[in-house]
Amino acid sequence: MVFDIWKQIKAKSFSSVYLLYGTEPYLINETKQLLINHALLPEELDFNLSTYDLEETPIEVAIEDAETFPFMGERRLIILHNPYFLTADKGKAKVEHQLNVLENYLKDPAPYTILVFSGAYEKLDERKKLTKQIKKNAAVLEAKQLNEKELHVWMRDRASKNGVQIDEEAINLLLTLSGMNLFMLTSEMDKLALYGNDEKRITVEMVDQLVSRSLEQNIFTLVDKVVHRDIEAALRIFYDLLKLNEEPIKILAVITNQFRLIYQVKELSRRGYGQNQMAGYIKTHPFRVKLAAGQARLFSEEELSQIMDVLAEADYQMKTGGMNKQLLIELFLFKLNKRDIEVL
Repeated sequence: MVFDIWKQIKAKSFSSVYLLYGTEPYLINETKQLLINHALLPEELDFNLSTYDLEETPIEVAIEDAETFPFMGERRLIILHNPYFLTADKGKAKVEHQLNVLENYLKDPAPYTILVFSGAYEKLDERKKLTKQIKKNAAVLEAKQLNEKELHVWMRDRASKNGVQIDEEAINLLLTLSGMNLFMLTSEMDKLALYGNDEKRITVEMVDQLVSRSLEQNIFTLVDKVVHRDIEAALRIFYDLLKLNEEPIKILAVITNQFRLIYQVKELSRRGYGQNQMAGYIKTHPFRVKLAAGQARLFSEEELSQIMDVLAEADYQMKTGGMNKQLLIELFLFKLNKRDIEVL
């Protein structure tokens, strides 16, 4: 749905009313920016773009603005932030709204105005008459996490916007290293596009060379090296993290979180859950589930259960000072590499 709305905006096929809500702020911000870029000329922004916070400004003020003819341009663009009255939340409002004014406007919107409601709300109150009316009359964007297929489409589109193409292997590695945060992915994609401008292409080698790793992604790679019996590479990542002043107890906590995810995916897979079902149950992105599933196949349930016990004991030893913190992680990695977990 998000790509359909973006395509219409780029084609200057505008709706009179837009409703943007959800928990993925990048998609909301990008949609608003597309509207600004395509609905108005740069010289019109000062005259025909208005923004209002509906927790501070009565809706009737915004509607009066919406019914005012544009100045030196074809249309007006009015962005209304925090329409809390569409939710079950009372918000932090300092004003009262004459919502009947909005209801009347929605029946016959001004043909020269684009009215945009924007709120970072997980859900709206579908019981309210006004919510139903807006959803019926507006182009609605529910901004939620993109699934893996949508992420691939978005990344190829972002690369194309920067005048380059991106290889499929490069997409997969970038998602593995950077996660699914669209703001972070945008930054990395733009950097890679600049680097690959001469070849007009982003390759997997460029991603491996240029993309910065978060602690979580370094730990994922560290665990992946161990389960594939590359202890030397795993230790190198561990020592690099120490050089970056990452605390061993924090490193251990992230290793524990990764193995907990692997254990959960293994168990849920045994019960017949699909990747999307697992993601909903664990409350994580399906792509993370997919990666964990690949690692889960390399362990038995008994091994994973023993690993979780060992990690719990290592955490206890670290917090009570029973053993050198760095040595505890080194021993864990060596034992994990040898599959000698039970005697750790």
